[in-house]
Amino acid sequence: MGQMIGLPFIFWLLFTAFDFWNIEQIFAVLGLLGIILNVTRWKNKVSITILSFMLMLSPIISRIIQISTEKFNYLAFKIPLFLFIACYLIFIILNAVKREKPDVSL
Repeated sequence: MGQMIGLPFIFWLLFTAFDFWNIEQIFAVLGLLGIILNVTRWKNKVSITILSFMLMLSPIISRIIQISTEKFNYLAFKIPLFLFIACYLIFIILNAVKREKPDVSL
């Protein structure tokens, strides 16, 4: 049954980012960069939110490709992953719509 849950995945990101000369280090650093972009002052720009989304998904996609799918085949992983993807896509769309509308407040 599944073993990839949220809290250990955060630990995996942190510890693997400092595990030098490992291909997984690249994906961990990319994921951490995506998280860091969410707290910068550019977080509401559409291009930054799309880049951040792709960076945050890269370690998850990497782990799904590297590890057997049985470890990810449970609802405690699937539901948060799909909610994250859906909510972040909605956030990107809302940022894009907000950028298109001019502010007409009096």
